[in-house]
Formats: sequence, C-alpha cells, structure tokens
Amino acid sequence: MNTKHARIVTVDRAAILTDARREIDKLDMPARRLFGKRLLTLGGLSMLTGCSITDDASVNTLLGAVSRLNDRVQAFIFNPHQLAPTYSEAQITRPFPFNAFYSEDQAPVVDGGSYRLKLGGLVSGQRVWTLPELYALPRADQITRHICVEGWSAIGRWGGTPFGDFLRRVGADTSAHYVAFRCADDYYESIDMATALHPQTLLAFDYDGQRLPAKYGYPMKLRMPTKLGYKNPKHIVEIVVTNTYPGGYWVDQGYNWFGGS
Repeated sequence: MNTKHARIVTVDRAAILTDARREIDKLDMPARRLFGKRLLTLGGLSMLTGCSITDDASVNTLLGAVSRLNDRVQAFIFNPHQLAPTYSEAQITRPFPFNAFYSEDQAPVVDGGSYRLKLGGLVSGQRVWTLPELYALPRADQITRHICVEGWSAIGRWGGTPFGDFLRRVGADTSAHYVAFRCADDYYESIDMATALHPQTLLAFDYDGQRLPAKYGYPMKLRMPTKLGYKNPKHIVEIVVTNTYPGGYWVDQGYNWFGGS
C-alpha cells in the first residue's frame, strides 16, 4: 500500500468512527446497551456491516454500510410524537438564508394559475389539487429551526396544512413505507411514513405571514423540523406514496437517507 493510499484509508476510518459514535450517542441508555458501544471499533463496525477495510473499494463499501446502519439507528430512535423546539417571533432569523443547488436568481418560476399538485401511488382519493383547493385546507403555523447539513441553522415561521392530515384526507395508505416528492427544479426527495405523519410536518404555503416566495419554494415546500434541510423539498409538483425505495437528490450522491436533525 503506498503512502497516499494509506492516508486516504486512515482519514476515512476516522470519519466512519466519528459518524457512528455520533449516532450511537443520540440513543438513550437502554438503546446504547442494545447496540453496544464496544462495537464502535473498526472491527466492530466491520462485523456489523459485514465489510472489511483493505482498499478504496472496501472503504466505500463500508461507508455505504455505515450509512445504512445510520439510517436504521435513526429510524429506531425516532419518536413520532416528540415535538421539535418552537421559538418566539422575536427569534426569527431575518433575512432567512437562501439555500439550493443553484443561485437564488435561478429559482424556478411556477405559474400558480395553471399549477396542479399531482398525487400518485398508494392513494385512493383526490389525485389532482389546485392552489385554491390547497389554500382552503385547515391551517397550522410553526416557528421552528431549520438545520443545514453544512453546519448552519436558522429560525423561520412557516404556515400551511399538517401533512399527516392531508395524507389521510386523500386516502393515502399510511402503512406504506415511503412518501416521495418531485419538484419543479428537478429536485426529488423521499421520507419515511412516520415522519410524514409527525404533527409538525407541514405542507407549507406561507413564509413569515406571506405567500411562500420563489426563493423559499413557491408554491409549496415540505417543512419538517425533525429533518435536516436537504430533506425538506421545495417547489413540490408531485407526491407519491409507495413501498418502493425512491432515493433522493443528495441521498443518491451519498447523503444519509433518514436525515434526522
């Protein structure tokens, strides 16, 4: 093994252990005993994932396996009834940051008059919604913290309709595994059903008392204070309830799928 190769493997080993320890540290004590902190060695992780670390390919395989383990641990400890912290209006971050895989002036322009939200998959009720129909749904508001995987956070006020209530209204199969989203800006994402039904998961039409501007996701975004920012899709044009794993824009490039905050 040459020096450069050895350095890469060493760095990846440290990253693997750091990521795994961080996820285990989130567990309560009974769950920690279940998983066992003594497994947080390279040997222990190799046993958990069935992988070894001998070259770049095996490092990547182990990283993928640890990412899947990360998802399973986060799903295991997720409490669908525990609420994320809320804040006062005075604590709102102004201006709220713009964040996307393009610049702000490239945010998609969606025509609200012709807009139609399409529903697909395991849904038995109404499958196409206009904006006036969506705006007429029961409302909820929240002031919650958006946490970005890049290391920053911001507090914002969002208004819309509880997503779990919307799914029930349209006859979605709430025993399905996934809810997937397609967006006007080519973004796509998916979440677990437990998070979709969480009482703070919001199909958001407004920001800070006004209709959602394009830079924040007009005509609607999914707001989830229990998830990292990249899990909150904007400019939603289609929602699909499914048992087939849908992936996601950043997830398919290596980010964790569960993405809990």
